[in-house]
This record gives sequence, structure tokens and C-alpha cells, in this order.
Amino acid sequence: MSYGDYLQLDTLLTAQKPRSDKNDELLFIVIHQSTELWMKLVLHELELAMAGVREDRLQPALKNLARVGRIQAQMIQSWDVLSTMTPAEYSGFRDALGRSSGFQSFQNRRIEFMLGNKQAEMIEPFRHDAVRSTALDAALAAPSLYDEAIALLARRSLAIDAEVLTRDFRQPYQASASVRAAWLQVYRDPEHWWDLYQLGEKLVDVDDWFQQWRFRHMTTVKRIIGFKRGTGGTAGVGYLKKVTDITLFPELWDLRTEL
Repeated sequence: MSYGDYLQLDTLLTAQKPRSDKNDELLFIVIHQSTELWMKLVLHELELAMAGVREDRLQPALKNLARVGRIQAQMIQSWDVLSTMTPAEYSGFRDALGRSSGFQSFQNRRIEFMLGNKQAEMIEPFRHDAVRSTALDAALAAPSLYDEAIALLARRSLAIDAEVLTRDFRQPYQASASVRAAWLQVYRDPEHWWDLYQLGEKLVDVDDWFQQWRFRHMTTVKRIIGFKRGTGGTAGVGYLKKVTDITLFPELWDLRTEL
């Protein structure tokens, strides 16, 4: 077996199919395909991390979350490459994209659900695909990474209100006074709660990187198309600006003011 056979390079390197004669379209395709590959690895690591938290095996889960952070850093750097494209260069092949849009990324939507950004309406673009819509319905209804972390706090005898633990996981998470108090207890005595303290910091890392990812996405789109509507009819920069304000794990940010 050769290097190319093992990596399936014949398949991988022939998957770029530009629809125009513009040189810059290949850059656009490669950036987005490589991002989807990184997202595949993020999903893999998040699944392992959530299983580790659920089973109280925090050391491997912390390693998985650390790896997610490194992947996110790579994904953020990809915007630097894409931003070398000028508005005129993008306009040269934009019509060839039709109604395709990053808004339709199944993997990105699943990552968002696993991290707790639950928005049921975001499944609608996938309703024509029974396999993917079913997977997203399941991800919407399942506990997020943060829900699993909160359940672990409760199992460690930290006081968490019952309604937080039994809530409808299809709904976006709302900050809880009991969860904030539990994390404060952990952060005020990190030596006693060392593994939970490490978990809290790894969660903040993940949230921080995803905020940076969304911000760089927004600034890159703004640089290339300004305030035009996105392909597929999305709101473009206007929508991306709103999502930069999303905080996935609110208590872990809020407690810093109280320490």
C-alpha cells in the first residue's frame, strides 16, 4: 500500500470541480473543503470528550477538548488565506455557486448543536435529506457538551437546580444561578476541584476559539462582499455579526467578575 493509497489521494485531489474559468475559484473550494475536513475531526473529538465527561473520565476528555482548540486555531488561520481574495476576484465566479451557502454546512450545524447553540429552525435547510435531518433532530434533542458538564457537577455533589438537569435540551441553554454558584465553588478552591477546574478552563478555551472563528468569518465576508446578501439568500454580514455575540457557556465567563 502506498502513501497515496492510504490517504485516498486520487479521490481527495480530484474532488475540486470549479464551475467557472476563474483561477480564484480553486482557492475558494480548497478552503471550504479543508474546513469541512477539520470539522469532521472536531466532531470526532467532541463525541469522545462528551463521552468522557458523561462517564467521569475527565483526563482523556480534557485531551480531546485541547485538540479541538488546536483544530479551531487552524480553522481560524484559513480565513487569512481566503481574505487574500479581492471583491473583484470573488465576483468573477460568485454566480457559479448558485444557491449554495456555508449556511447549509451539515457538520457546522451539528457542531453548534453539540456545543449548545440549539436553534430548531436551522434544521429546515436539511429537511430534503432524511439522513441528515434525522441526525440533526437527534443532536438537537440530546444534551450538549455543557449539559454533560453540568450533570457532572451535580454528580460531584455540587448543588444544581433540578430544572436545569431535567430541562428540554432542544431549547437554548439559559444561565442558571445554581450553575454559576457551583462553578464559583470550583474556581474558589481549584486544588480541591482540580479536574473540574481544568474542565471549566477547557470549555472557556473552546468557547473563546469559536467566538474568534465567527468574528474572522464575519470580517472576511465583509472584506470580500461588504454588506451584500450571501449566496443562498442568507443575510451575509448582518447575520454573521449577530452570531459573534453568542456565548456558549455563560456562567464560566460571568464568574470571572465575582472571583
